[in-house]
Amino acid sequence: MSRLPGPPAYVPTLTEIVPPPPSRKTGDESAAAATSAATDLQALMVQRVLRHVDGALEKRLHEATEQLIREHVQALLPQLHAEIERVVREAVGQALEREMPASRVQSGRLESRHS
Repeated sequence: MSRLPGPPAYVPTLTEIVPPPPSRKTGDESAAAATSAATDLQALMVQRVLRHVDGALEKRLHEATEQLIREHVQALLPQLHAEIERVVREAVGQALEREMPASRVQSGRLESRHS
């Protein structure tokens, strides 16, 4: 029988796995890790606050915009009524002017027939 190739029998072999010792962070590394964790927490808090502010801000802006529009429409109503009245009077006047000559001609025809 042939022997498997490998180290000679007198060479010791490793039978136990030894984990590496825990790393000892220096003061600078510990401070950097703490700063990084604080920065991550701060960024998370900022995102959460902004989400809350966005929702509240959108609702309040919508309400404020509606109120402003209502106020402006109320302020414009007298002007709108005056303008509508002017346009209606003008349209009626023009319609009467067009109808007057036609009615005069027709009434003239009627008068000439009755005479």
